[in-house]
Formats: sequence, structure tokens, C-alpha cells
Amino acid sequence: MTDARDSTLDLDPKFDANGLITAVATDASTGELLMLAHMNHDALARTLESGEAWFWSRSKGRLWKKGESSGNVLRVIEARIDCDQDALWLKVQAAGPACHTGERSCFFRRIEHGKLVRDA
Repeated sequence: MTDARDSTLDLDPKFDANGLITAVATDASTGELLMLAHMNHDALARTLESGEAWFWSRSKGRLWKKGESSGNVLRVIEARIDCDQDALWLKVQAAGPACHTGERSCFFRRIEHGKLVRDA
């Protein structure tokens, strides 16, 4: 049996027990995966209203705008939600590195033979 969320055109995000939904951000031009974060209702609303990515920081326990201190804002070109509305995909234009480490992407390492290898 399918949930009404699976076929409706109404935005009805399915937040988890903590009130969060997973969001991935990719570069709108290249498709490169830049980061994964979480949003609560307020972060999603601010993102859709402002056109810039907002998230819920689980470690800080607060709402934060990506780039609020670094200036590396993510401008949202397109926002998509998956079929059962429990995950978001943001296609973005990044003003700088997406990762807090200064790397372009948070996914700058791959796993090979049980070890991490940096991208060249």
C-alpha cells in the first residue's frame, strides 16, 4: 500500500522522530555531491523562502545558514524531494568550498581496502 505522499503534488515532508529530514546538496552545473546535512521544518521553510541553504546543526543544536561565518553560501537552483518525501536534494551554486575543512566537497575521500584515500 502506498502512502498519499508517494503520489501527491502537495509538499508534505516526512520528518523523522527528531523532526529532521536528510538533505543532500549537489553542484547544479557538474552534479558533484557536495554535502549531506539535515533540515527541520524551519530550515526547509527558510531555504525555500530565501533561495539559500539553511540546515539544522545536530552538534550545535541550532538552525544555521550554510556560509553564515565562512561566506561559502549555497544558492539553491532547484529543490527536489524523493517519492516518500523523507529526503531532499538541493541543486546548488556554491560560493566556495562546501566542506567545513575547506575541501570543495565533504566527500573528498574514498574507501579503498579498508582505508581512506584522498582525491587527487
